[in-house]
Amino acid sequence: MYTTLAQVGLLPLAAATSLAGGGAQTPAARTPEQRVHVEQPEDSAAASEDEQLRLERFKKYKPSIFSDLAPDDALGFLDECYRVLRSMGISGSSEVSFTTFQLRGAAYEWWRTYELDSPNEAASLTWTQFSDLFLREYVPQSLRDAWRAEFEHLRQGAMTVSEYVVHYTSLARHAPALVSTVRERVYRFIEGLIPSIISSMARELEMDISYQQVVSIARRIEGMHAREREEREDKKS
Repeated sequence: MYTTLAQVGLLPLAAATSLAGGGAQTPAARTPEQRVHVEQPEDSAAASEDEQLRLERFKKYKPSIFSDLAPDDALGFLDECYRVLRSMGISGSSEVSFTTFQLRGAAYEWWRTYELDSPNEAASLTWTQFSDLFLREYVPQSLRDAWRAEFEHLRQGAMTVSEYVVHYTSLARHAPALVSTVRERVYRFIEGLIPSIISSMARELEMDISYQQVVSIARRIEGMHAREREEREDKKS
């Protein structure tokens, strides 16, 4: 459907050999927790200990466990792990290693297979790359296509700006190519607003402005229009 079991990964599994009995032996499979105990050079011992301490802190937040469930569970699992990682200030390869620590059952086997088959690629996965591969594995293409189409046609309509923001944010993650830059995210957001708000944001369409700033401006304009309507109604009565 998307990726095979040998298309995603994180940390290379070090080859294990033994001189006992006079020959090399096949390495035993690592458990999820052992994956953070990769052999380190002596001068990296302190960094390795720090990584283990951060993993212990991560576990105290009790992020969800994922074991190959429904598509919504896959999305929720990634979102929850990402929120914890951000709150802890964790970035880089640890984002992926800590998240995959939460995989169980078939999901862990899927991940372990990739670690074994593609150690080089596994070591360099970014969060964005991992998220994309994970969702491709656990969210059907038909559903991803439907979410993308819904995002492409999303309009504020009768929603408030805040309601529109919730839908926009939720659906945007299924169409990363459409909002790959801040400018694209801002432009598509403005274009989906109701005409009365768009007409008041002509300048913002031409400005180099953040997404959060545009959302704040749209809310402010909405509030201003609401007050103007109330004043007109008061004059009539």
